[in-house]
Amino acid sequence: MRSTCAAPADARTAAGGRLGTLRRAFTSTSLLLALALPGRSESVPARPTPDWVRDAVVYEVFPRAFSPEGNLAGVTARLDQLRELGVSVLWLMPVHEIGLKGRKGSLGSPYAVRDYYSLNPAYGQPEDLQRLVRESHARGLRVILDVVMNHTAWDSPLLQRPGFHTRDAQGRVVSPEPDWSDVADLDYGNPAVRAYMLHVMRHWLHAYDLDGFRCDVAWLVPTDFWEQARLELEQLKPGLFLLAEADEPALVRQAFDADYAWPFFHALNDVVWGLRPASALRGEWEREQGRRPPGALRLRFSDNHDERRAASRLGERAALAAAALNFTLDGIPLLYNGQEIGDTAESGAPALFERLPIFWGMESRRPDVRPFFRDLIALRAASPALRRGSVEWLDSDDPARVLSYVRRAEGQELLIALNFSNRPFGGAVSAPGQGWTERAWRAGAAPADGASPARLVLRPWELRVFERRAN
Repeated sequence: MRSTCAAPADARTAAGGRLGTLRRAFTSTSLLLALALPGRSESVPARPTPDWVRDAVVYEVFPRAFSPEGNLAGVTARLDQLRELGVSVLWLMPVHEIGLKGRKGSLGSPYAVRDYYSLNPAYGQPEDLQRLVRESHARGLRVILDVVMNHTAWDSPLLQRPGFHTRDAQGRVVSPEPDWSDVADLDYGNPAVRAYMLHVMRHWLHAYDLDGFRCDVAWLVPTDFWEQARLELEQLKPGLFLLAEADEPALVRQAFDADYAWPFFHALNDVVWGLRPASALRGEWEREQGRRPPGALRLRFSDNHDERRAASRLGERAALAAAALNFTLDGIPLLYNGQEIGDTAESGAPALFERLPIFWGMESRRPDVRPFFRDLIALRAASPALRRGSVEWLDSDDPARVLSYVRRAEGQELLIALNFSNRPFGGAVSAPGQGWTERAWRAGAAPADGASPARLVLRPWELRVFERRAN
């Protein structure tokens, strides 16, 4: 979840011990309203989201590790492969100059920013980023940049500006969290900090024709700052995408298009590890809906730069099942830096502070992984029900192992059946109505003879899809 150290188990727990969290929280108009109006998250819709964001498949790129070159040109060189895979949005992890003072590891975290207006010289020149964005747009890909608004590196020039950083009772600048020792906390009680950081975002949006931002630890920055940023950035780039690294309903009311499904991610891990039944995922999804504004989007993921790689954490087949779940539920699915070939080169602390490139040769050892993701993305792209549809959970003969649900939109109904276990399943799913036919979503595959939700056979970790036209 966090980017300069090992991820806390839960965003709210991490935020709870933070210096200045209460001061920041109560500067937020949205949070004050939420406290004054219990249940508001269940009744007030989320802000309208552009169609291209609702349809997005996001691919997170760590330029240092993405290519043998380890720079922006190395990303540009693989844009055709990303387009062929079917992703639509590239999220570039921070590209700024990294601080030296207090640096972790030999290269430091990209989330310890020394100069917000600089480009990491190891990544290239400004022209390289401009070319990457231009070439992405030419292929129909959007580009969002990771921005770190909550803290700076310890050798940032901003340390010389009075009142820019949070201080303790002894007047010493502090880190946001004790183990985030490579960064210094910014003080959003100072209007000059807010003005500076808004200018930073406007600069990058204008200079590089970006399509939006992924905002690091967004829950630690006041909500009213993000709401102001949204209004100002929309003037420069109408319909941009703002993604919050947070699990915070207040952020998706007016400021952000989507936030992170962290509790769902943790439940997914528990289910694969045998700590909870598959039905726990349904329960977690239902809890999400009960505490969030109607229409709010979630980023769904099984892999990202803060976690052990999915293929090694979950196992190869279970990792594919986890991805299948994220791509067929509501929300925006995420792929991370080589996940499409089953890459296991670690990220997260301490690997985040070194260079561990993707081993693209892994594709020859796991030749079925890229086609799996390509077909899964194609299924989603061709299915309004998966991109926009409602979710109705269904019962099965073995809810501890098998997840099943119907997605509906624009006259299409898809029934998803997913075996979330390492044992075969034979039984039934309580499908509503009649007329379901199997959809062979894998390229070159044919539907099983006589297969139906009432006569269902699933191999371990297998996804099956049934379709009918809605009445």
